[in-house]
Amino acid sequence: MPARFAIAALALLAAPACSRTPAASTGPQPHFPALSGRVVDQADLLTPTEEQALSAQSAAVEHDTRAQYVIVTIRSLEGWPIADYANRLGRFWGIGRKNVNDGVVLLVAPAERKVRIEVGDGLAKRVTDPFAGKVIRERIIPAFESGRFGGGIRAASDMIANRLRSRASDAAIAKEDHISV
Repeated sequence: MPARFAIAALALLAAPACSRTPAASTGPQPHFPALSGRVVDQADLLTPTEEQALSAQSAAVEHDTRAQYVIVTIRSLEGWPIADYANRLGRFWGIGRKNVNDGVVLLVAPAERKVRIEVGDGLAKRVTDPFAGKVIRERIIPAFESGRFGGGIRAASDMIANRLRSRASDAAIAKEDHISV
């Protein structure tokens, strides 16, 4: 299982981590879990202690930056591409302030061995596609390959929280992430 997860997750890196086109609001929708808190662990990957720590971290990030950040594990993507599912989920739940679109969703779908960091347009210069790919490659995949789902999610969350709190300019972040502006 772990090696196959890495292959599927690496394949995701070819697609952008940030969706910049709105999801269609008409037509069929996936069955989303209820938004029960800052961490929704439908796939039961986290211990109560991990869930509590991640929730506290998410609350602190929102307090410090006003950006909303949620961590979600789901049982199934129900046949939906993970990018579509994550984008629609973030919109359905209303993650991020309405006129600012400053939400981040870390989505883990272990049954399909897929991970996605979905970023609202208002944070796309801060949590860039290359950065999201780095988080997945360097934090999530190694931990998941060794069966440490909670550890991988926490390590990824730490990187995301640090980037959201960063006082670096958009230009400095673009340079760090090797993006031309």
